[in-house]
Amino acid sequence: MTHSDADRIVELEAEVDQLKEAVVSHAVVDQAIGMMVALGRVTPGQGWQVLKDVSQHTNIKLRNVAELIVIWGRRGEIPPDIRAALEESLDLEESLDSYGPTQVPGTAGD
Repeated sequence: MTHSDADRIVELEAEVDQLKEAVVSHAVVDQAIGMMVALGRVTPGQGWQVLKDVSQHTNIKLRNVAELIVIWGRRGEIPPDIRAALEESLDLEESLDSYGPTQVPGTAGD
């Protein structure tokens, strides 16, 4: 194997790693959009816009915002700054507590 071949293998391995990360990231974002659709009663396009708005207002990467929203769906916990930005972006009249998960299956409250 030549030096050029070895360099190409390293480049391809890095590209594969990036593609794997993109697939995982896309799935998390899609799940968070689904939560926005269900809880905020918005369209998928509006759910995407909510995630972007929250990301910009909190200065947190969109993927990380999506992860926090998915965790909220599982555990019922969400950081206060994310909660406030979501409530503002969704223009909710009530707190997310009246929309979001309050009892998560498989938790001690069951």
